[in-house]
Amino acid sequence: MVVLLTVLSCLAALVFLATVAVLVTRITRVLERIGGRNSLLAKISYGVRAIEVETGHIAPQVTQLNGALSAAAGGLGAIDATLGRIVATALKQGRAS
Repeated sequence: MVVLLTVLSCLAALVFLATVAVLVTRITRVLERIGGRNSLLAKISYGVRAIEVETGHIAPQVTQLNGALSAAAGGLGAIDATLGRIVATALKQGRAS
């Protein structure tokens, strides 16, 4: 039963992807008839693709940056605690003298 459901799920996914591919092809044909390759629409599409390619590397870098900033936040918290103790000690010494 599980195998049958798996096969049916795979077939449904393939039918869905084939439908999407056919519809994207049809939409592309219509858009090319409307605007062609040198139209404003084509230029906008080219620009959007260029932005997508140029910014594609940002996501992994942001993840690394978040990790580094979390580590820095921990270090700054420790520095803050140490400086707080130093200030408290200095104030106590100032009052004592």
